[in-house]
Amino acid sequence: MKDNMKPSETEKDLYRIAREKMVETQIKARGIKDERVLEAMLKVPRHLFVDEALRDQAYGDFPLPIGEGQTISQPYIVAVMTEALELKGNERVLEVGTGSGYQTAILAELAFWVYTIEKYSTLLEKAKKILLNLGYKNISFKLGDGSLGWKGVAPFDAIIVTAAAPQIPPPLIEQLIEGGRIVIPVGDVYSQVLIKGIKKGGKLYTETLEPVRFVKLVGAYGFKE
Repeated sequence: MKDNMKPSETEKDLYRIAREKMVETQIKARGIKDERVLEAMLKVPRHLFVDEALRDQAYGDFPLPIGEGQTISQPYIVAVMTEALELKGNERVLEVGTGSGYQTAILAELAFWVYTIEKYSTLLEKAKKILLNLGYKNISFKLGDGSLGWKGVAPFDAIIVTAAAPQIPPPLIEQLIEGGRIVIPVGDVYSQVLIKGIKKGGKLYTETLEPVRFVKLVGAYGFKE
C-alpha cells in the first residue's frame, strides 16, 4: 500500500465492502452466530496481514501464504475457532502460533489480554509491527516453542492453537484454568480435525468440531522439523 500503508478513501471503501461480503457470505451464511465475533471480523483489516501482492485476495474463502511455510487461515476457520472459545471480554487468552497476526487481532478485540507465541522471529516481528501500528495495547509477544505454552504467565481462560499437533500438548492442558476452553487441530500432517476441549475437574473433555488442514505445530509436544 502506498504512502506508508495509508490507503486512499477509495481503497478503504473497497476493503470495507470486501470485509462485509466476507462476513455475510463466508461466515454468517455458514452458521457463525456470535455477534462479537462477527463485529470483530468486520472491523479487523485482514488485507494488512498479507503481502501487498496478495491483498486483492485477502478476503477470499481460502488461506494464503505468509512466509516460512506458514499461512493465514481461511476466514471461516478463524471464525469457527474464535467462536468456540466463547469469549466474553474479560479473558486472558494464549495463542499458539502468531503467524500473520490476524487471529491475534481478532482475539485482542474480544479478550482482556492476548499472550501470543511464535516460532519464527521473522513472522513475529512483522505481526508485532502491524498490530502495534493498528493500536493494539493488550497483546504480549513471545518467540519460542508454543507447544510448551507460556508457564510464566499461566493459567489461561482460553487457548487457541493455530497449527496441527499429533495430540493436545499436556502443558497446554495444565496451563488452562478450571472451566477453560482450548481449540486445536489434531491429527497427522495431511489431515486433522478441529477439537474443542473444556477442562472440568482437572480433566479435559473434548468434542470434534470439523475436519481441517493446518500447517504442523513444530515443538517438544508437536511434530519434529
